[in-house]
Amino acid sequence: MTARDERAEQVRDFNRFYTREIGVLHEGLLASPFSLTEARILYEIAHLRQATANQLCKELGLDAGYVSRIVAGLRKRRLLAREPDPADRRSHILSLSAAGRTAFAALDRRSHEEIRAKLEKLTEADQVALVGSLAHVRSILDPGAAPSAPFVLRPHRAGDIGWVISRHGAFYAEEYGWDTSFEALVAEICVQFLRNFDPKREAAWIAERDGSRAGCVFLVRKTDEIAQLRLLFVEPSARGQGLGCHLVKECLRFAKAAGYQKITLWTNNILHAARRVYEQAGFQLVEEKPHHSFGKDLVSQTWDLPLGPAQDHRTRKFDLPCALG
Repeated sequence: MTARDERAEQVRDFNRFYTREIGVLHEGLLASPFSLTEARILYEIAHLRQATANQLCKELGLDAGYVSRIVAGLRKRRLLAREPDPADRRSHILSLSAAGRTAFAALDRRSHEEIRAKLEKLTEADQVALVGSLAHVRSILDPGAAPSAPFVLRPHRAGDIGWVISRHGAFYAEEYGWDTSFEALVAEICVQFLRNFDPKREAAWIAERDGSRAGCVFLVRKTDEIAQLRLLFVEPSARGQGLGCHLVKECLRFAKAAGYQKITLWTNNILHAARRVYEQAGFQLVEEKPHHSFGKDLVSQTWDLPLGPAQDHRTRKFDLPCALG
């Protein structure tokens, strides 16, 4: 069996587990008289502004004939009402009848209570991890979907530094073929940061969305006058949304407030996305040197940015796009 076949079997195994876990194999969903598809159609009609059969087919990816039969059955049970669509006389707008609203409200409440009961068996940390993992799965399977929440930038806490080391090592090995000496370098930087951390002059930010880590950046003391930006990283699933730009801006605000006169950073010329972020923030390339590191022939770059007056650097939520990220 190939690796792809094994992964396919793992997804199928999870599907079997999850359909059993949420009770969709029972004859009636949530001990109700409705099948899963009937319940989902009731949900869509309750939440769409002007639901039509064509919209239901599009939203649910179902065959028109199948949807038509289910809608007819729900109408026969007096759960749906319909009226001609003024924009298209060949179509009808569907809505819940009074009996339909009552039935749906009971079904919706029961579903919420069941999921809440499952979550309450988990610790707070596991709940956050679960929701974040679900959001990550959705972003992979439906990358065009609008994000459900803005990014949140927060200070580092227990467990974050291990993630920083792991993600840098794994990503740069996969994307650029760098060997484990790069992961060792990241680990050394992180250990030094934790051991010598001065919260008045140094900071790290972790970016989250829906409880899942999406990126990071560090600002550390190089000298009394110079700060160094380090370990900027954005998960591939979070790129193109301005996150890298916002992480660097946080570093600039903090450095100005901490009294630094300049920020410097070290990178390599093949990291094109990061370089665009630095250029956008106003950094200037001041030095390039060829070197052999991480198992590759590379060209290192040093970028500097003189700082102006201090600005507010409070942690914020944001969902506005930046030019880069």
